[in-house]
Amino acid sequence: MAGGDLKRDLGLPATTAIAIGAMVGSGIFILPGLAFMTIGGGHESVIMAFLFSAILVLPAALSASEMATAMPESGGSYIYVERGMGPLMGTIAGIGNWFMLSFKGALALIGGVPYLVYVLPQIQDISVPLFGDPVIPLALLLAMVFIGINIVSASGAGSLQFYIVALMILTMGWFVADGLLGIDSNLHGDIAGEAIMVGHGGLDFIAATALVFISYAGVIKIAAVAEEVKDPGRIIPRAMIGSLIITTLMYVAIVYVAIAVIEQEFGGVASLVEQGEGMDPSEAYAEGLLDASGEGPIMAIAADATLGWIGVIAVTIAALMALASTANAGLLSGSRFPFAMARDNLAPQAFAKVSERFNTPAIAVGVTGGMMLFMIAFLPIETVAKAGSAFQIIVFILVNLALIGFREGAMEDYNPVFKSPLYPWTQLFGIFGGLVVLTQIGTIEFVGAVLIVGAAVAYYYLYARDQIEPDEPGRNEMQTADVTAAERTRRLFENREEYDVLVAVTHRTAANARDTMLRLATDLGRIRSAVVSVVEFYDAPRRLFGEKHPTIQEGLPDWVPEDPDERPDWMPNQEQDDIRTSGGQPQTQETAENEAGYSRQFDAQIQHRTINSDDHKQAIVDFATYEDYDLLVIERQESGLSERFLGSETEWIMDNAPCDVVLVEDRDFEDADEIAVVATHGLYDPLKLLIADAFAEETGASLHLLQAVPTDLKASERETLKRYHSELKSILTVEMTCDLIETDNGSDELTKRANQHDLLVTSASVDKSEGAIGVSGHSLADSVDCTTILVQPHEAEHKTFLQHILMDYIFGAGK
Repeated sequence: MAGGDLKRDLGLPATTAIAIGAMVGSGIFILPGLAFMTIGGGHESVIMAFLFSAILVLPAALSASEMATAMPESGGSYIYVERGMGPLMGTIAGIGNWFMLSFKGALALIGGVPYLVYVLPQIQDISVPLFGDPVIPLALLLAMVFIGINIVSASGAGSLQFYIVALMILTMGWFVADGLLGIDSNLHGDIAGEAIMVGHGGLDFIAATALVFISYAGVIKIAAVAEEVKDPGRIIPRAMIGSLIITTLMYVAIVYVAIAVIEQEFGGVASLVEQGEGMDPSEAYAEGLLDASGEGPIMAIAADATLGWIGVIAVTIAALMALASTANAGLLSGSRFPFAMARDNLAPQAFAKVSERFNTPAIAVGVTGGMMLFMIAFLPIETVAKAGSAFQIIVFILVNLALIGFREGAMEDYNPVFKSPLYPWTQLFGIFGGLVVLTQIGTIEFVGAVLIVGAAVAYYYLYARDQIEPDEPGRNEMQTADVTAAERTRRLFENREEYDVLVAVTHRTAANARDTMLRLATDLGRIRSAVVSVVEFYDAPRRLFGEKHPTIQEGLPDWVPEDPDERPDWMPNQEQDDIRTSGGQPQTQETAENEAGYSRQFDAQIQHRTINSDDHKQAIVDFATYEDYDLLVIERQESGLSERFLGSETEWIMDNAPCDVVLVEDRDFEDADEIAVVATHGLYDPLKLLIADAFAEETGASLHLLQAVPTDLKASERETLKRYHSELKSILTVEMTCDLIETDNGSDELTKRANQHDLLVTSASVDKSEGAIGVSGHSLADSVDCTTILVQPHEAEHKTFLQHILMDYIFGAGK
């Protein structure tokens, strides 16, 4: 691990606690009363507003989970949007996150003071010049305390998060359990029945949903600490989705009990608001009432009716700790966005300065704290909540768009461990739902959000764009993806698990292609243990009462010689004489076993079958699915005019295959002296390298990596590629060279270079990322004279016709 890397020591409990702690706060202790007054009646709709907000947040949580497993590093949503959609959108996301966290921190501080006034009513007797009421001055004082803490030191605060969350869960769990027992059974039925009627309240319900949206702002905060999570591919999705589910259940249960208790004991939230009219806010809070906006210590009031003063003290402590944690996290996290943007030259360099005395970004903290002080002093709490939700919705929309950008080619080596289900419909639902809710958030807040986004765009074009240096590091995805890609390649090469390969032969498969397909499959046994199934799929005539399932017949096909001596030299019938380890250095078997603990040898077992079915292409996919193959090898069939419009058999199999797919375009391949592996701007897929390396092992060929890059390749990107290629040299089992082909007409240049080789290995897809050469593997295969192998990893996306149209319209992929 490099010296600058962060230690990966966050497990599932700690990671989940971070997300829950970042969410829980204002959602429980402040917003229920405000949401009720927004709806204007209907306690049940308040409960559903929290539930519906969680549903709208889920797409962004799934998108952030996926991107975090592909790029497990610190930075969070700003990094994903900047890399997936460019520095302009990154600027909007950075500013949006900054405002959102500032609003959330201010909301927590304003909302925490009423709980202090409730348990210490003497506070309301204090008169403060200019303010009169002590609520705002107390919030300002607390804000300045947190600003001082964050300027002096940012360490130590994170260690308390787990205990704060645990205390809050235990306290509010006690509140829910006791409250449920004390609520009248008839009231249970009334509230539960009405809650199902989501439409109650109409547009006011949507406005309440928008108001409480900020309650879930912390769900994607895990992404900001992804670099410190032990097993990000497994833990991050579980923690992010798990924390959202836990928090949603907590919100629904706690708000349900609080509303039911207040309804039963005080006649409802509206009654508490009516009784508080005409009073100063602090006086109303001291009397256990709510002000005209619905603000007040609503949970302490409910706890007083069920748990008594002991419960009130416990709930107040939990509220103050949770709100203080939220405020501190908002200040801490919010200040890091101008800090990160300054490091990317998207903000003035003053924000990137670290205090020599305190080792903190003091200027960024001070400016963020100043923004929070302004919000506390001059903005009503409802405006703070709605404005914070508005920017959170904008950020979540951008997160969903960023995932679509990555899936559509913003990073060629984008290979997440976890994948968001139902792509792209999940993301489109999140985007559309967010836009609908955003329009109902309030005229002032909506216009303010639009104006600030417009100001962010103007700021980028007038200032930030000119500050980005041509050779600035960190602007391209390869700056961090090279390490991940090299590590994935190493894991694939060193994997000891059995690799099951299906060589699918049909009546259309040419004899020479059939041999090359089997040769490719058996060559994989030189790199890792492989079991090769050569299966001939034939279409049987349909019969009225024929069997629905394919029949399987064992036995050697007639094109495989029964006598081993008559078989080609490349067929596995004995152990390999030479043993190679990574780096292309030949060794003896004894040396390899001593140094590496294993030996690479011919370890490919061949099985043969014949399958008759009504539809051979469907049978191929079904057989590969049910037999759980890792790799499917088929011949690339040429497409006629009708197949270009209706889709070819090859395309159908690729779209439906449950595993990696390799297409073989054989042009009388016999042997190879030089093998080319092509990448079009980005990094090499590990499976391409594995197959090329296996062929080079068997034929003794040299391996040439051809990487097409733009003519304006940055110096930082060139260094990244150099480092990446050096890593590959230590992984591959044969010696390799790499050439960077700087061209803006990648197809012609790559065709010329590839034709100088005996075998070409490329991708079955095209890279459409910004700045990419954009060379299709299929067009490259059609333009060369040598045998071509096209590789499609199972992770590659297969979109329907409607999805293609939709994605092309959004991202201009077809241009």
